[in-house]
This record gives sequence, C-alpha cells and structure tokens, in this order.
Amino acid sequence: MAINNQMQVMKQMKQELTRFMMLYKFALQELETKIEILQEEFQLLHDYNPIEHTASRLKSPQSIAEKLFRKQHELSLTSIKQNIKDIAGLRITCSFVSDIYRISDMLTGQSDLRTLEVKDYIKEPKPNGYQSLHLLVEVPVFMSDRTEHVCVEVQIRTIAMDFWASLEHKIFYKYKKEVPLHLLRELKEAADSASALDRKMERLQKEIEAIKEEQEDEGGDELVGLLLRQQNLSLPPALLGLFEDDRQK
Repeated sequence: MAINNQMQVMKQMKQELTRFMMLYKFALQELETKIEILQEEFQLLHDYNPIEHTASRLKSPQSIAEKLFRKQHELSLTSIKQNIKDIAGLRITCSFVSDIYRISDMLTGQSDLRTLEVKDYIKEPKPNGYQSLHLLVEVPVFMSDRTEHVCVEVQIRTIAMDFWASLEHKIFYKYKKEVPLHLLRELKEAADSASALDRKMERLQKEIEAIKEEQEDEGGDELVGLLLRQQNLSLPPALLGLFEDDRQK
C-alpha cells in the first residue's frame, strides 16, 4: 500500500514538472514568433535585417535542481519560479551594436511583454570582458484554463560578442580551478579587440550608408532632368526654383 502511494506521488510530481516546463517551452515559442515577425518585416519593408540569427534553450530539470542546491533554496516548483529566472533563454545575435538597442526597444515596447530587469554589459562589461545586453521579460502564455506569465531571459549581442563569449565558455567549460592571471589578461584583451572590431565595422557601415544616400539623391536629380528633357515639359519658374534649391542644399 505504501509503495503504491509513493508511486502515485512520484507520478503526480512528474506530471506537475512536465506541465511546469511546458510553460517555459511555450513562452520561448511566443518570443521566437515575435522575432520571426520582426525579421520578416525588416526584410520586406526595410530591405535590411538587423538580426543575424537566434538560439533558444531550456534548462534541464537536473540543471535547475543543481542551481537551487547551490543557492540553498527549497526544491519545489514555487521556489523554482521565484528563484531561477533563466530556465528559458533566448539569444539574439545582431550585426551592429546599434541593432542591439533597436531590437531591445522593439521587444520591450510590445504591450503584452513586461520587462522585469535590464542588465547592460555593453556599457558596463564584466571584469573578464564579457559584453551583452540581458533582459528579463515576462511572457503571457495562454493555456486552455488560464493565463500564465512566464519569465524568459533574452541576451542580445553582436557577432563579435557572441564569438568571444562562445569560445570563452568552451575554453573554461567545467574548469573548476583558479584561472592563471596572465590568461585572464589575454582573455580581456581579446574582448577589447572584439569590441574595437564592432566599433570599426559600425563606423564603416555608417559611412557606406551615407555614400549610398548621396548617390541616390544625385540619381534622383538626374532622373528628374532626364524626364523633363524627354517630355519637353515647360514648368513654372517657381517649381524649377524648388529643384534648384534642393540641389544647392
């Protein structure tokens, strides 16, 4: 009888945990859909997509339990929801630093999302050189019988930031000993180099955009002149004056 009761309790706990993790999975899917819509809008209407790629992940139950144990919190679903804020994570990789804040503003400006926390490791990098913009957002998940608000961690970074962070993680994965000081210095130097590359590439992009805009303006003036000559139109002096003013500007 006691064994049957224990099995029933374990079965119930498993069902509750499955339902609990399902909420975080659905919250990630909601956010991923929002990002896909933004990507498609940029591509179709603006001819520029600031999002290079995205990646999502869910912490495993074992990883969650280990984090609760390290933080000395109670092992319960309520405790997990209150104390573990990165169960669901979405990483967005952008082309340039300005794109990071652009995407952040678009996400946090959506009326059904609530921003819980912002950590800007770009303006204030971590001591080892790590840079990224971290957001904690609350996502509504509409179930059959209720609405749950689920916390998702969003990390937004450039390609260079992501390259550095990925390799840093791989280099020190499961390394528990103290890292030698000279390696920490080199790691920080590599982060500084990645940051300098971001700044240089963004400056180059802005210069190219300025040149393209200038060429488009010149092309527009030439097109107007060509149309007037072909159609042999006689325009009022006041309207011709407007074109002259635009050229002088």
